[in-house]
Amino acid sequence: MSQSEAGSAKGGGDEHPDGAVPAADVLLVARRFRVVCRTEPGPGGAGRVREVIEHPGSVVVVPLLSPVEVCLVEVVRVAVGRTLLELPAGTLDRVESLEAAAARELAEETGYRSRCLTAAGAFWMSPGILRERMHLFVAEGLEPGPQTLEPGEQIRVRIVRWEEAIAMCLEGAIDDAKTVAGLLLVDARRRLGTQMPHSG
Repeated sequence: MSQSEAGSAKGGGDEHPDGAVPAADVLLVARRFRVVCRTEPGPGGAGRVREVIEHPGSVVVVPLLSPVEVCLVEVVRVAVGRTLLELPAGTLDRVESLEAAAARELAEETGYRSRCLTAAGAFWMSPGILRERMHLFVAEGLEPGPQTLEPGEQIRVRIVRWEEAIAMCLEGAIDDAKTVAGLLLVDARRRLGTQMPHSG
């Protein structure tokens, strides 16, 4: 399955407002994404050229060990030259459901298997340049097991109290966007008592 097909099948992006995504010239094809150049129609027929990173989409998981503890991961991020504290997450890079992808990424990065996965929403990661839709899940009923990391991955599991994790988001100690969004969204839903929506 190509990455462009994966994006279409897994929700890598919604349709363009006029019903069709503008044609693109491919600038770069990488292992998990591609960079294209699109001409966006404008008023009076004038077009605007934009470079876009097309991504097949991804999942992010909030693993609850208990109502007051969450499992986070410390990940070495070469792009920013730092180790970041994050929620487990990964790319939709194979033929599987969103739930299966969330369960797989959770098990690979933390070793935990979940007896209950609940969709909790979805959001665009950086829509000004990146076509990536991230799907949020809450994992409960966790059972420990071994990590199955990819060669070269550096990920360490860290258990944090829920209120501490929320405080770290608000204070900037956690500054990974998907983790801030995921934790604060789930925290708001828990406090308001609202149901989790279907991921889409």
